[in-house]
Amino acid sequence: MQEHIKRRALDIGNYIIESSCTVRQTAQIFGVSKSTVHKDVTERLPLINKRLSSQVKHVLESNKAERHIRGGEATKKKYMHTED
Repeated sequence: MQEHIKRRALDIGNYIIESSCTVRQTAQIFGVSKSTVHKDVTERLPLINKRLSSQVKHVLESNKAERHIRGGEATKKKYMHTED
């Protein structure tokens, strides 16, 4: 694995833990696709740092469990904004 890819995977993992951001938010911050973020944290990070990978997995599982709530809030906000 190339060094810059290792570095990016570690940076993304640390960022997700510190900010509890979603894959989509993280991809936007790092200027990469959601697929790249997902591959970095699910495939590459476990090979580099198992402990960090486990922590990231926990955050992503939490985000996944809450996504139906965030989706509902976004829809509500969208329609509240258009009614103004």
